Formats: sequence, structure tokens, C-alpha cells
Amino acid sequence: MGTTTKPMTDLEIAKRATLHRIEEIAQRANIPEEAVEPYGRFKGKVNTAMLTDRPERGKVVLVTAINPTPAGEGKSTVTVGLADALQRLGKQSIVALREPSLGPVLGLKGGATGGGYAQVLPMEEINLHFTGDLHAITTANNALAAMIDNSIHRGNPLDLDPRRITWRRALDMNDRALRNVTIGLGGVKQGVPREDHFDITVASELMAIFCLATDLSDLEDRISRIVVGYTYDDRPVTVSDLGAQGALTLLLKEAFQPNLVQTMEGTPALIHGGPFANIAHGCNSLIATKTARQLADIVVTEAGFGADLGAEKFMNIKARAGGFAPDAVVVVATIRALKMHGGVSKKALHMSDPEAVQRGIANLEKHMETIRAFGVEPIVALNRFVTDTEEEQDVVQRWAATHDVKVALTEVWEKGGNGGLELAQHVIDELERPTLFRPLYDTETTIERKIETIVQQVYGGEGVTFTKIAREQMKEIENNGWDHLPICMAKTQYSVSDDPKAFGRPEGFTITVREVVPKVGAHFLVCLTGDIMTMPGLPAHPQALEMGVDEEGNPVGLM
Repeated sequence: MGTTTKPMTDLEIAKRATLHRIEEIAQRANIPEEAVEPYGRFKGKVNTAMLTDRPERGKVVLVTAINPTPAGEGKSTVTVGLADALQRLGKQSIVALREPSLGPVLGLKGGATGGGYAQVLPMEEINLHFTGDLHAITTANNALAAMIDNSIHRGNPLDLDPRRITWRRALDMNDRALRNVTIGLGGVKQGVPREDHFDITVASELMAIFCLATDLSDLEDRISRIVVGYTYDDRPVTVSDLGAQGALTLLLKEAFQPNLVQTMEGTPALIHGGPFANIAHGCNSLIATKTARQLADIVVTEAGFGADLGAEKFMNIKARAGGFAPDAVVVVATIRALKMHGGVSKKALHMSDPEAVQRGIANLEKHMETIRAFGVEPIVALNRFVTDTEEEQDVVQRWAATHDVKVALTEVWEKGGNGGLELAQHVIDELERPTLFRPLYDTETTIERKIETIVQQVYGGEGVTFTKIAREQMKEIENNGWDHLPICMAKTQYSVSDDPKAFGRPEGFTITVREVVPKVGAHFLVCLTGDIMTMPGLPAHPQALEMGVDEEGNPVGLM
């Protein structure tokens, strides 16, 4: 009787990899030795101030996806595998990714370092504390909160209304018990009692600022413009009014330098910053992307979740702020996600169902239309899973041939860069064509019109409904002169609509905007839809329950 070999986990595969010292990776990336500060043997910080004489020449390849299943569709894996495949084809490439948040790592989704033989390493260190960037952002965020409450306690010279403090404390953890709290209890010496709230660190405005600032001066300027609350007569109070911008910038000075690591095949990787895409703008730091463009011919980066979230914000917010355009876009699709969008339940995704794949392609088609609306022709990466059948894959291939779409069967999880060569060649071909990229809206148009443009052109909805609170907030935003800011939609990742159960390509729906929150330092307006919360909770069986260390101190159970 034969035995079945259990497939290795991502962590087990990563442990078998041979890592190169960070000095060698820096040399491969053409980074001067004096511009890299090692964090151990295999991680380093890049001093971007020593690269200012280099032009930003690298072309940007954005990897996005269709609406995912709860388990994720391997977008980071494809991003890493594509960078490795480009190296195999003789192209100088760098991969630029977000830093993992401990919330998903310990919760349901797991880590964010890719998977199989398309990973960034050392995966266990990157997925846990890494170089401490998220801890630094958390500390700076809460230092500001402490200074706000101290100012109120010390006589409230800024006349802050404790009922209208908008700055929230932060923690890089899924902790629903902290969504709404009361602070300052215990008597006069303990501060002024008031209601407060926590966000997960990756949803904080400070994280967004960290990821959109171009240098330390810009970082401090953006921090100074953060609105922390309002006075009793409705005047906004900023960090500049508190005089705290210098201290917060100091706390972030080291973290602001991009992190250099490597893929399993030795391709240089910059991993820096990590805002969520369903709450914030979902892209790695602008300074890391700009640095990568100074170092490589091709920069492969990703934006969180589907094209309706991360890619839309990458192009309307990040590319606009950075003054560059994506030169190619890859849309990751999987058979299992297409089946779910075709009406198959999560429990039945392992069963072959070509008809469901055909129905689910409507979701892929919508995301293709979205990318084309920005003036870029997308390429489809069909990320292969072991449960896929040839009949199901053929459905996608026939659809692609009929609609003149470039599609590549991608097997980077199993084969590393060698499994992404077809995709890489499609990308190289697309990079030879001129880009016609353009943002979807002019920032000077009205708030309502900008939101409507996103809803109609990206989601395929009929229109927008605004709650009374949202309309009052929009009026206040206009009165304060912030209505010219770009829009950052906070929406479910599982559907193009604001209903997480509306799979496929729903039609005839409207999006309800319940709040419009100005993030003046980040330079965008957050529009809250559906039941999106800025502090997630843990699932019934969090991944943390499977984690630990072995007798030699090595991690186990880390996805």
C-alpha cells in the first residue's frame, strides 16, 4: 500500500533555501556598500539620501487581481515569481512589496511574503517583527495621542473639544475589544475622561503618510498637517498646532528607510510600509518604489486585493503623488476564485466545475475593463492551484483567445521563476509599447463627482447614496478647503459592490457612503462604505493557535 507524501509548507520550503548575505544582494541591486545598514546577515536598510544622483528610470509593473476568496489568490506569490522570471530572461528587476501586518499573520490570512518557491526571505522574520517599522509607526501614532490628551489635561490651551478628537490610538493587531474604549478614568490625576477608539496600525493615517511621503522633509510636512480634532467653535486643530511634528518624524527616521531583502532566487526585494487596501490605499511605500526605479530596469510591485481597491488607489493616489505611471498591469486570477464568483460555495471549490468558471469570468472581465479605463492594457496571470483541472483552465484560455486577451498559466508556487516565464515574456512585450495612462478623475472636481466616477467606472454601480452624516462631513470638508483631495474608498474586498456576498459582476446596485473622513496629512479623503471597520477582529480559529517554536527555537505554524 503506497503512502502519500504531505506537501511542504511555505515555511518548510523557506527553511531549505540558501540565503545570500545582504551585502551581496545590495551589490546585485547596484547599491553602494556604504548606503546599506545591515540588520543581521540577511536584512538591511537602504539610505536613500545616498542615491539622489540616480534617475528614476525603471519601468513599473503593477500586479493586481480579481476579487479574492477569503484565503487569498497568491498575488504576492505571482509578484515575486514574476520578478524572478524577469531575472531569468536577463532583465534587471526588483520586487517592491508591502510589509506584513501582525493582524492577518496571527488571524486568518497568514503572512504576506509569497509562497512555495516564489517567496521573499527570511520569511519568518519579515512576517513577524522584521526591522521594527510597524512598531515605530505604532509608537509614533500613540505618542501623538498621548500629547493630545496631555494638552487637554494641562489646561487645554488649544481649546480642543474632547468630544471631537479625531485622532485614534493604534495597535498592529486584530483586537475588536479596542474599537470603542473610555480613557482617563480614575480621578483628576489620570487625565480627562473621554471616549476613544483604536485602529489597526496599517489603517492609520500615519501609515498612509509613511507610504506616500517622498523624503523626510515631506514626511514631517505631512505629519504637521494631520487634523487631530476640532475646537468648541469647529476650527480644525493640527499636529503643527501641538508642535509635535518634529518628535514624530524623529521616531520614524530609521523606519523611513526602505528594507532590502531577497527572493528565494536571489532577486533583490524592497519591502516597506503596509497599508490595508480595503481600508487604506493598499500600496507599499512611495519612497521604496521610487528607489527601486533608481536601481532596476523593471520594478514589479503589487497593490492589495482586487483591481477595484488596490489598483484603483495605486493609480488615482500613489501614481499621482509619485509622478509616474504604471507601464504594465498584471491581473491575477485563479480557477477557485472564478468558481466562487460563478456561484460555487467555498466548501465545493475543490470540485471541477467548468460551467462555474465560465460564469465567474464576468468578474475578471470587469477588472479588465477597469484597468483599460486608465489607459493600460492588462495581462492575465492564471495562478495555478493543484485542484485546477485542464477543462477549467481551457475555459479561461478559450475566453482569452476570443477576447484578444494575453493570458499566461503561472506556476511560480511550484516552479519559482521558471513557472512564470510565459508571463514575464508577455510583460516584456507590453513594456515595449507606449503607455497611455491617465487617472480616472481630476482632483479639482467635486467630492461627490469623484466618488461617483469610481463607483460607476470601477465598480460598475449605478450611483452613490450618501448618509446625512456623510453629507454634513462633505460640507465641512468643503468649508475647510479640503475638497480637492483624492478619494480613498473603504470597501469590502470580496465584491466589486459594497456587499461582500455579491459575487461575480453584480449590476443595478448603488454604493452607500456612510462617512467621509478627511486625512489631510495623507492627502486623501476616506469614504467608509458597508460594514468596513478600521480595527478588525480575530476569527473563531485564528492562525495564532497553530504557531509556536520547536525545541531548537525555530518557528512552526507560520503561513
